[in-house]
Amino acid sequence: MNYKDTLLFTGKCLTSTHNKHNCKLVGEKIKSGLVDWDAVVKVSTAHYVFPALYCNLKRADFLHYLPTDLVEYMRHITELNRERNKHIIAEAKEINKLLLSNNITPIFLKGTGNLLEGLYEDIAERMVGDIDFLVEKKYIQTTYKLLQTNGYTNKISELFEDHRHLPRITHPNKIAAVEIHKDILRKDKTTFFNYNSIKDSLLSVNDVTVLSLKNQIKLTVFSKLVNDYNYFLKNINLRGAYDVFLLGNKLKVQTKIYDNKLSKELNAGLDLYCKLLSEPKNLQYTSDKKSQQYISSCLQSLSLNRYNKIKKVVLKHYLKTSIRIHILCKALFKKSYFKFFFSKITDISWLKRKLGFTPDL
Repeated sequence: MNYKDTLLFTGKCLTSTHNKHNCKLVGEKIKSGLVDWDAVVKVSTAHYVFPALYCNLKRADFLHYLPTDLVEYMRHITELNRERNKHIIAEAKEINKLLLSNNITPIFLKGTGNLLEGLYEDIAERMVGDIDFLVEKKYIQTTYKLLQTNGYTNKISELFEDHRHLPRITHPNKIAAVEIHKDILRKDKTTFFNYNSIKDSLLSVNDVTVLSLKNQIKLTVFSKLVNDYNYFLKNINLRGAYDVFLLGNKLKVQTKIYDNKLSKELNAGLDLYCKLLSEPKNLQYTSDKKSQQYISSCLQSLSLNRYNKIKKVVLKHYLKTSIRIHILCKALFKKSYFKFFFSKITDISWLKRKLGFTPDL
């Protein structure tokens, strides 16, 4: 199995308990004994879907075909993630209660929002990094001060006018860091999808507020293709694809997911994710020439020759370096950026994440 085959197989495994056709394909592949499980572990780990892979293979009753030591390892990692997510859910609920008591409604985003609304059959499926939530801009500093009063700290608290969230804050007795958002997309795209465009369609689940299903699907695509520049980098994200699949399956009626301003990125992401896993029954979107070309480019990038692989890596590092140089230049003239820059280069945990010693979810 080459990388492309492994990634596509992993994607089908993630829908093996939801899609009969994929379940049959996965079962036949596993029973053939031709699965390179070392490669599957590497791919699923890199895409943060390792626990989701285990949960789906378990529900499909395929685990007895796998090596015993692999099953034990998968079970161990999944249990660790389940315990972590229990703590994250409890922490998010504490934050929610604190802010609501001060007349501020946090809108929980991405992984934490998915956990709080009960998107997953097993909370262990989703690997979550930070607790992300959105508040109305006028409450951003009040929100930070409330959390600061309750033990969350950071070396910098000033809001960057051109960044979508405050620098992440942590609590010495809590497991997850927190990012307080004023926007949900990067600066040049934020006017197209922001608090004002989502505030009238919010969902409330057990006193917790999350985006509507349509907007959750859109943000799942945008967070990678827009915020992380994956539309240009042609990077594939199985965790995002799995979230879109599950969110799409929650739609009760035929629902068209569209965006007039960001249609290129949205259509490309939805088309790719549905091809990688499976298309939810009630999810409708536009599959056009541009989105098909995007899929083709993404799949081709999985089997690039050495020259093109180097070119892709150079482009990725160019984008990251450009952002860092932008921050460094601003640090020379703005106090808030200087504090941010200094706080990062003196933050051991941040340095470890960026140098690859710990995962950055």
